Amino acid sequence: MSWAQAILLARGLSRGWGGICGTALTGAPFSQLPPQSPRALHCSSATHNSDSSLVPRPPEPLRKPAKALAPHEELFMQAPDGARDKASFVRAVQNFGQHNVHKRGHVDFIYLALRKMREYGVERDLAVYHLLLDVFPKEVFRPRSVFQKIFIHYPRQQECGIAVLEQMENYGLMPNKETEFLLIQIFGRKSYPMLKFVRMQLWFSRFKNINPFPVPRDLPQDPVDLARLGLRHMEPDLSARVTVYQMPSSKDSIDTADPTEPHIVGIQSPDQQAALARHNPARPIFVEGPFSLWLRNKCVYYHILRADLLPPEEREVEEIPEEWNLYYPMQLDLDYGRSGWDDYQFDINEVEEGPIFAMCMAGAHDQATLAKWIQGLQETNPALAQIPVVFRLAASTGELLASSGLEEPSPPPPEEQEEEEDDPQRQQRGQS
Repeated sequence: MSWAQAILLARGLSRGWGGICGTALTGAPFSQLPPQSPRALHCSSATHNSDSSLVPRPPEPLRKPAKALAPHEELFMQAPDGARDKASFVRAVQNFGQHNVHKRGHVDFIYLALRKMREYGVERDLAVYHLLLDVFPKEVFRPRSVFQKIFIHYPRQQECGIAVLEQMENYGLMPNKETEFLLIQIFGRKSYPMLKFVRMQLWFSRFKNINPFPVPRDLPQDPVDLARLGLRHMEPDLSARVTVYQMPSSKDSIDTADPTEPHIVGIQSPDQQAALARHNPARPIFVEGPFSLWLRNKCVYYHILRADLLPPEEREVEEIPEEWNLYYPMQLDLDYGRSGWDDYQFDINEVEEGPIFAMCMAGAHDQATLAKWIQGLQETNPALAQIPVVFRLAASTGELLASSGLEEPSPPPPEEQEEEEDDPQRQQRGQS
């Protein structure tokens, strides 16, 4: 018996004996006494069976409350017309500083603003990032002693400052002198956000123009201009010519028979035209695709006109003069002393593919649309009329889905008509 049970039992017995003694003093017989049992015996009757009755029961599981808004979420909903632009975003940040003079909860507000920047279209605006850094209290998080410099002084605030700089880095924004001034005023020179700023200044200046094939930041919205940009980006020959075979027609047009004709844009270089003119008409060529090409956050699809690789016995070895050879002189008769451990073989993986004669981007990926491209190529390539064309069309691979935040057009419909020629005349030529 535990000490708690003993105390309760003693208290009940004392109260019972006290009632009996009081009745005896008044002269009442014991038979007239009401049958009264100690209270503690009734209250602690279950304690004799198990000691677990003294442990309180666990509370019933509460229902999940409705999802509440994030802190300071209402500041971004105060726009009168519900517009989500730079002006409304700047107004929300300014309202936080006006209504919260002591800037309590500024870390949560900055994290929320970083998530909202893409919705308002200000993720590439350097002035908006400076406005967010200005939300931090000044001269508060700067280390004052050596120990504060060694250990992370105000770690949560420093992590929030690094998050602002990392988002600037993800969108390719170069920090400037104003960014440095704000970081020094908020965290001081001996801080981790300042270290992040110095590293960004170092590596951004080195890698800013390292891409030999840069893509403009603002991509054209017109599909024809976007197709021209994508084809120029893939074609290494600067003498290649871009041709628009068909412009997209408006949906409200009445004159045309098909009001939704897609655009067709192709590219071909003079070397490709010469290779197509030398192609053997007995061997077919293929239209393959679509293949995906990403231009920043937009995905476009293209098709190629190619041929199979010639067998080794039919290949013509082109002799290159020695003065044109990049590896001139081609042979060196030098006797170097080599040991048995020297490796004379190099592992070079060379994959030979067939020639590519042309490329195109179209608004539709069906055989009828690509047949118009082949008809347009025949005007500049007369030999193409004597060569059978086989369509090898497949569905899109669908990599990098739209859940990652990137804009991807709807994948082209699958094509089951493989190895079909564009018209009956070419079928007859292939059979002959």
